[in-house]
Amino acid sequence: MPRAVLDMMDRRPIWAMPRWVPEEIRASLPPGWELVVIEEPTDGSGDGAARVAPGVLDAIAEAEVYFGYGIPAALLEAGPRLEWVHSGAAGVASSLTPPMIERPVVFTNSAGIHAPPMAETVLAMLLHFGRGLDFALEAQRRGEWSKEPYYVAGAPLSELSDSTVGIIGFGGIGREVARRVASLGARVIAVKRTPARPGEANLSPVAGGGDLGSRIEVVTGTSGLDAVYREADAIVVAAPDTPETRGLVDREAIARMKPDAILVNVARGRLVDEDALVSALEERRIRGAGLDVFSEEPLPPHHPLWTLPNVILTPHVSAVTRGFWRREADLILRNLERYAKDVPVEQWENVVDKRAGY
Repeated sequence: MPRAVLDMMDRRPIWAMPRWVPEEIRASLPPGWELVVIEEPTDGSGDGAARVAPGVLDAIAEAEVYFGYGIPAALLEAGPRLEWVHSGAAGVASSLTPPMIERPVVFTNSAGIHAPPMAETVLAMLLHFGRGLDFALEAQRRGEWSKEPYYVAGAPLSELSDSTVGIIGFGGIGREVARRVASLGARVIAVKRTPARPGEANLSPVAGGGDLGSRIEVVTGTSGLDAVYREADAIVVAAPDTPETRGLVDREAIARMKPDAILVNVARGRLVDEDALVSALEERRIRGAGLDVFSEEPLPPHHPLWTLPNVILTPHVSAVTRGFWRREADLILRNLERYAKDVPVEQWENVVDKRAGY
């Protein structure tokens, strides 16, 4: 009997898999298929589980399909019949082991599923600095009614409708960020690895009709990155973690940013030179930074980022939302239909390019 294994019972309560998810998947399986639901809690944080429970390894031995968080090498080795594996995480770096790269198994991830809450976290961080909420919080901690930071000449208060937002990485997260800030009137420069496809910037607004193509410019290469660093009032890092992107936002890049620039990173900590960023923030060479990810997590207790007044940080939680499971289940069900109908993999959603690393 063909078998699919569902191993997505996240240990964190807000991510816990609702009971309707296995029911919908089971109802969508081809006739004669078995769905094995793993009840043991797993860890969906980061790129997903670094290990799998013995019960999962037993269940996977006869499986063709696996749904989980991350794909450890041990899982592939225990599942010689696997044809398709899916991760509920967006990051794939830890899953790209030699067995994954060498085997022809189809690998899909959840890039884009996490994008709406992450984009709203970005928007919150931009507004935090743009509207001077950092000044308000600092005065509140001191118990002071302080208007001076808002009234001084050159006060760094801005409106998104008058701003240019640079986005490094125009995948699922970058596109959702672009939709939100462009819907509020911002100009967007989005840099991606490959040349823009015709109409790629024609995103629909968050609410209402029409498209935002006139406000979004998609660029590539070194010249595109240079435009982001030099022209953007806010820079959002939303690229995948690959050998090519690690350390991409380095000391030189930060030096090219505007003195009132805001840097937001919701991708991975390794994409930004953290020491260079700390120096720029301490010396007030940029306006501020909103950070959800760090080179070392948890962030060490005595790290300077904890106490810098021009930093807002969150503990790698920008994707947390109660809206995850409906989008995640719908993605699984759409690809499950394609799998059952032998639709070419090129027509699936979220297929990971194992060589490219995302």
